[in-house]
Amino acid sequence: MLAAALARNAPRRALPPSRWRTLSQLPFQSPNSNLPSLDFSPEVQEEHTTGAKSSKDSLSSVEIKRRRLGRISLAVLTIGFGINVVYMGRDWEESELKAKKLTLENAPATRFGRTKERFTDMFDYFNKPAWPELLPPPPPAPHSKPYTLLISIDDLLVTSTWDRQHGWRTAKRPGVDYFLAYISQFYEVVVFTTQNFYTAAPILDKLDRYNFYISHRLYREATRSINGKIVKDLSYLNRPLNTVILLDTNPEHVSTHPENAIIIPKWKGNPDDKGLIAMIPFLESIGIYKPQDVRPILTAYQGKDIPVEYAKKEAEAKALHAEKWTKDRPQGLATSSFSSMLGLSPGTPRRQIPLTYLEQKRLEAQQQYQEEQKYINQNKDYLEGLLKKRAGDDGGGDPKKTSEDSTQAGKEDPGQSGAKA
Repeated sequence: MLAAALARNAPRRALPPSRWRTLSQLPFQSPNSNLPSLDFSPEVQEEHTTGAKSSKDSLSSVEIKRRRLGRISLAVLTIGFGINVVYMGRDWEESELKAKKLTLENAPATRFGRTKERFTDMFDYFNKPAWPELLPPPPPAPHSKPYTLLISIDDLLVTSTWDRQHGWRTAKRPGVDYFLAYISQFYEVVVFTTQNFYTAAPILDKLDRYNFYISHRLYREATRSINGKIVKDLSYLNRPLNTVILLDTNPEHVSTHPENAIIIPKWKGNPDDKGLIAMIPFLESIGIYKPQDVRPILTAYQGKDIPVEYAKKEAEAKALHAEKWTKDRPQGLATSSFSSMLGLSPGTPRRQIPLTYLEQKRLEAQQQYQEEQKYINQNKDYLEGLLKKRAGDDGGGDPKKTSEDSTQAGKEDPGQSGAKA
């Protein structure tokens, strides 16, 4: 009955008898069942195919060519990558070592090490400073300074303070004007900060109003990123590292060259702070004695209170100087001034112990500092006129209006409390 009904309702298309016999043998459900009236078993479906062609057999010639070209391109890329990996393991070239700030002694010597170094360098472009040489070549003698002093800004020269009356303000550290003016006689002073140009430049314009003391300024784009941390890599500085000293408050900033760094405590806004001024004698002595390499000296003072330890060394040297001078000239000290006053002996007055070499050079530096400040005070109107002219050429405003609350260079006493920048 079922076969006859299907035959009447089916399209008029002849089917082979074998298909009719198979269909008549399929199980079916009774009319009273809730399931569909026809239920093809999986075994029957597996035995009979639909006759459709696979997608592989139906690909067009264009698609076949496209897939073939894709496989060829992948093979070419793989071969090229392999050749490039082998080429990366070649020996170092002199120009390449110079560009990477490396030498044959500290550069990787194995093929794997060279390959790894070159491969890493390909993806390290944005983690490096913006320029391969951060500073221009130093000027010729006698205009060049023998040493370079890098100074940070945050919590070293200035700090941010807040009060209910004024809100947030930038405060200058006590003695910062004197520090920059005096120490610039011995060093090429370079401010190296992790701040961006637009936040740090106005501060530096107030600290060095006439551009007398700070030779160069390096901002955030001159730093390097290592493992997500900001680092001041001195190998990009374009200065001999044996003549470079870096003053900072954050050890992470000097992780690549700790032997060139002096880490000093952060200034938190204390108006009675003397930490910056206390560093002058140590830095001054290096500029006076001119050691060939500053790194062993800095390493010897690492982890110590440098102002205190150096004061002890200088006191000991002065005592030895006095002892030696007294021993060589006992007759000069035989008669004291007190006995001469009482008339107990008619001897010659007592001769004073001469200054040490360090004290003599320090006195000369103090005199030069005073002469420079005198020149600035006498020519202040002329210097202010130059600032106005430069501001007009640049399209800026009156520099007095932008820095009327700053202390003029050279007017700050070494012991003066912090002023607002």
